Amino acid sequence: MKKFLESGKIKLRALEPGDLDLLYSWENNTDVWKVSNTLTPFSMFTLKQFIESAGQDIYQTKQLRLVIVTVEKKSKPVGCIDIFDFDPHHGRAGIGILIASENDRGKGFASDALDATIDYAFEILHLHQLYCNITEDNKTSIALFKKKGFKKTGSKTDWIKTGSGYLDEFTFQLLNK
Repeated sequence: MKKFLESGKIKLRALEPGDLDLLYSWENNTDVWKVSNTLTPFSMFTLKQFIESAGQDIYQTKQLRLVIVTVEKKSKPVGCIDIFDFDPHHGRAGIGILIASENDRGKGFASDALDATIDYAFEILHLHQLYCNITEDNKTSIALFKKKGFKKTGSKTDWIKTGSGYLDEFTFQLLNK
């Protein structure tokens, strides 16, 4: 029998109250604000409320955040994967991944997390499609999503403002056939 929310070197799990400090450090890391469209820091209080609401059904909240945990002996959280803009009527949702530490990037955790989430989205949630938005300079994410079968279907010109100008943002979609 197939195990969902597991793939290769990772397992995906729900947010726990003990993740508050971890979530606080991830959400307030200004290095990743560009990709998450964040402009202001999150308070502990706000994140505690977010974790408390994370146990609600995806059909109510229209989103789901899962923590990416390694399956090695010293299992550790390395990031998170989000399903957002969940639309059960049209059978679609957005997806986003964060591998928090540069030391954990390039080890296949994002790839395995994406595999597990695609399976969950298509086989458990019965979605028709997933989409993601990636800035033109994020070559690693573009390569990852293309490798998983996502197709570039759109481009938004000068969409994301940075300290050195504007970046285009690309939309990629994966259809469940």
